Amino acid sequence: MGNPCYECPLPIAIPPEKPFLESVKLGIKETLFPDDPFRQFKNQPASRKFILGIQYFVPILEWAPRYTFELFKADLIAGITIASLAVPQGISYASLASLPPIIGLYSSFVPPLVYAMLGSSKDLAVGTVAVASLLISSMLGKEVNPNENAKLYVQLAFTATFFSGVFQAALGFLRLGFIVDFLSHATIVGFMGGAATVVCLQQLKGILGLVHFSHGTDLVSVMRSVFSQTHQWRWESGVLGCCFLFFLVLTRYVSKRKPCLFWINAMAPLICIIVGSVFVYLTHVEKHGVQVIGNLKKGLNPVSVSELAFGSPYLGTAIKTGIITGVIALAVSSPTSLHPQKYTSNFTPSYAPGRKIPALAYFGDQTGLVKTGSMDVQEGVAVGRSFAMFKNYHIDGNKEMIAFGMMNIAGSCTSCYLTTGPFSRTAVNFNAGCKTAGSNIVMAAAVMVTLLFLTPLFYYVPVVVLSSIIIAAMLGLIDYEAAIGLWKVDKCDFVVCMSAYIGVVFGSVETGLIIAVAISLLRMLLSIDQYPVANNVPGVLILQIDTPIYFANANYLRERWIYEEEEKLKSTGGSSLQYVILDLSAVGSTDTSGISMFKELVLANPRSEVIKKLGKSKFIESIGQEWIYLTVGEAVAACNFKIHASKSNNQVADELDAHNNV
Repeated sequence: MGNPCYECPLPIAIPPEKPFLESVKLGIKETLFPDDPFRQFKNQPASRKFILGIQYFVPILEWAPRYTFELFKADLIAGITIASLAVPQGISYASLASLPPIIGLYSSFVPPLVYAMLGSSKDLAVGTVAVASLLISSMLGKEVNPNENAKLYVQLAFTATFFSGVFQAALGFLRLGFIVDFLSHATIVGFMGGAATVVCLQQLKGILGLVHFSHGTDLVSVMRSVFSQTHQWRWESGVLGCCFLFFLVLTRYVSKRKPCLFWINAMAPLICIIVGSVFVYLTHVEKHGVQVIGNLKKGLNPVSVSELAFGSPYLGTAIKTGIITGVIALAVSSPTSLHPQKYTSNFTPSYAPGRKIPALAYFGDQTGLVKTGSMDVQEGVAVGRSFAMFKNYHIDGNKEMIAFGMMNIAGSCTSCYLTTGPFSRTAVNFNAGCKTAGSNIVMAAAVMVTLLFLTPLFYYVPVVVLSSIIIAAMLGLIDYEAAIGLWKVDKCDFVVCMSAYIGVVFGSVETGLIIAVAISLLRMLLSIDQYPVANNVPGVLILQIDTPIYFANANYLRERWIYEEEEKLKSTGGSSLQYVILDLSAVGSTDTSGISMFKELVLANPRSEVIKKLGKSKFIESIGQEWIYLTVGEAVAACNFKIHASKSNNQVADELDAHNNV
């Protein structure tokens, strides 16, 4: 039998080795400073560098000198518009966090002022968010009952906010913002959907007029609490709740059909509060089981530095709550849409002349406009980036984290709890025509007027209205379309999404988050692709791995694929496995554990970083250049040649043995 024609491939060249310190420097630069934030300081005199440095950390000093009356008029309209949303949302979300309603208003006064000075987004509007409020109530409420020990609970909420701000600012200063990206899109869709479901269920307390309610956030606890008190359901409260919820959903629908009427849905929560207060005042239904929020303290934020519970036995809980809520406030984002855009706006950014972009598809939640993918679940830095894209300006994520951190530190010292950049408020701000961060200053001024003069008017606000506002806002976060899209695109992502959802709904918010992150990390370790319909090469197994190979997964790869494939061939009576080709085209890095595994394999298409390590470890010298190839095709041809050559040699040997025996 003749050997097949085979041409020996060219040897793979090893890239020149860089000095260790230079490699470390390059790695740090690419990881921590990929956007080169110091480029503006190059070739500048010392005085100019000082000015640029101040403007970098305090952006208001950059745009304020160029501020015009035209910009002010636009920001004034936008600021008043978002203030109409900030007041009812602030009161509602504070009650969701089991905090006094007035703290929700405080949180819409000081933090926006701090962000206006330190933030770089022209569109982001600052305020409290439902999911962070739920987390605070869930985590702190397990240790301290907010009804029995209200003062200590409020102190812990301020302390958690302080540590949240410290953590966020530290991530920004250390350029470690990329850490929050480890929460995947699927994780966030499931987590936010589960949290929204839990929040909606908890609002049954306000809708039904119940006084006592479960502190648990899981579905079983909430349903048990609801149906064990059927004798205490108040039909008056239920009817009011359904009416206000219908109105809010209707205005959302109208805004979807007529995007130019976005302001109707933005004003709807405030309209509900006004109408509800007047109705209660005129009919006195508070005497028939409809609860009202009662007195709100008049005046601006009191200083709360002395209220920070650094010496409390629950300090550990406050720190844990602060870190988790801080990460959620930054990371709950997904700038990629999974679904086709249904509408386009007439807004044309400067970088895409003449081309309409699907801007309106991003305006969900309280704006009532079209929702696609999981854009409704954005908070924090990702919100600012999404809207900055439409106006063609850049946002430094790490600098934004510093701004968020500083505003939460300042907020914790002025009777505020956790704030971030809620998508709903930012979308309204954008649609209202804001031009700079000055709209946050206008909003803060409007809230200041409310705190100084208008708080007595909130006495008759029915609690059921707040519950309706929260439910209407949360409905936009249950993104079933995104879940369906995950099922169609990636079943593993769908499993991650549903794990997060089920964990939150049937366990707790923390449980759902831990389960989803754990599954995501496990999938990252085991991310290996094969082509089941590809033509098989007898005696050869070809693997393509789409993840770094290191100590955590090297043994798994060997046992899961190589040994299993050998057993499969033996059981089916096929050709024995003689060569395993590993396609390294998608493997960016490896370590010594991975290199030791390579000794059993034929390598194809190694990337620069991998081939450098193979050269340094003397791996190529030990196994020989003939086991490393530029392409999978070359590797297959070489293995095929070796198999046929081995068969030919064996056949010749058998013939010689037979001849000698004769």
